[in-house]
Amino acid sequence: MGMWSWVGSTVARFGTGQQGKLSGAPEDEPTRKAISYGSRLDSAGQTVTQKTTLGLPAAWACVRLKSDVVGSMGMGVFEKSKDGGRVDRGDHWLYDLVHEQPNLDQTASEFWSGMVACRDLWGNGYALKETLGGRTTTLTPLAPDTTRVFRNSDNQRMYRFMERGKVETVPAEKMFHLRGLTLGGDEGLSVVEFGRRTLGSSIAANRVAADTFKGGMQLAGFMEVGSHSKLSAEQRADLLDIFDAFVGDAMRGRIVPLEKDFKFQPLKMNPAEVQLLESRGWDVEEICRWFDVFPILIGHAVKGQTMFGSGVEQTLLGWQTLKLNPLCCNIEQSVKMQLLGPAERKQIYPEINRFALMAADSAARAALYSAFGQNGVMTRGEMRRRENLPSMPGDDFLTVQSNLVPLDQLGKLPNAEQGARSALLNLLGGDIDALIDARLKALSTSLGPANFGE
Repeated sequence: MGMWSWVGSTVARFGTGQQGKLSGAPEDEPTRKAISYGSRLDSAGQTVTQKTTLGLPAAWACVRLKSDVVGSMGMGVFEKSKDGGRVDRGDHWLYDLVHEQPNLDQTASEFWSGMVACRDLWGNGYALKETLGGRTTTLTPLAPDTTRVFRNSDNQRMYRFMERGKVETVPAEKMFHLRGLTLGGDEGLSVVEFGRRTLGSSIAANRVAADTFKGGMQLAGFMEVGSHSKLSAEQRADLLDIFDAFVGDAMRGRIVPLEKDFKFQPLKMNPAEVQLLESRGWDVEEICRWFDVFPILIGHAVKGQTMFGSGVEQTLLGWQTLKLNPLCCNIEQSVKMQLLGPAERKQIYPEINRFALMAADSAARAALYSAFGQNGVMTRGEMRRRENLPSMPGDDFLTVQSNLVPLDQLGKLPNAEQGARSALLNLLGGDIDALIDARLKALSTSLGPANFGE
């Protein structure tokens, strides 16, 4: 089987990138898709859905971390300038949509957090676009489990979704679609779909642990009687009733009286024998791999790893670079392609504020500002505005480390020595020669002529 044949079979199996007309009643498609999500079993016999996946602490932490971080960063809108720089376009209509209020019910942070969470769980985030005068004015999120992407007879991408009990079909121009990992199809691939084995085993381990504690750490088994004894059906029923009364956490430590020649034979292995705790720790690391989060970021340190020090700082930096930045680029390019017209895309572009991740690291911000200020990258005014401080007179000029002189004065000063001399004069507040002469006169007066060879 060739590469593209395998891709085609995978797409057909998981419902991604389907083309051609849909068979059956159109109104049944979202319902069938929703049912298919809830009826998939893994090899451990567990029902694995987005809801049961969120019941796993590791999965909940991974999804919440990524969605909260992206939602809190904020998205700006900028315009390319002729000199190769950019201009902040807070007055552009797109800014109000992606940074202020995408719809009447949500803040921008809530909207983007939800879109990222849907992308992680379903592989897709959907939002219905409402337009006015060729501009998108509202983005209304849709439930991914009742939204379907398909191709019509003209090979145009269409979206069918269920909203308030009504099935609607809209073209691609009316839908904002944030895709996850894709093999070139129309839909992103779901972590829950492909990671069902890992997620199912973790759900099964959690259930075994819960059942074990619910039973008061008591084991199931058989009751062995003497070789010459034979119990009647009524006697067996009575024994079951007796033992049922001693099951549960409240009955822990109670003594069950046994008849003569009765022996208990345990049936289940204890948690230590099945390495329950170790398997649950391993499940956390596997779930983190599926959701692109380093375990230490959700409070799980692998063996030999500390939770403090520079190693954690480098781990966080690596996650931002290798995992979070591609996600931000995906969102930015989706917004640019789907919300801006072809003409505006050449000049206007959105950008998520990566600098917001440094807000809690004052040392890193201070080092960055110092380097930018001493090398003519940022003005003092730009730094103050980033810190939400008011501008000061004369703070909007670039400086370099050579005595921090304005860039337009470089080359006009005599030399570096003169620059150092000027800095010293400014520090002392006057003419250095006059200050030296005054100091010598004061010394000659206090010490007397004899001390100076007179």
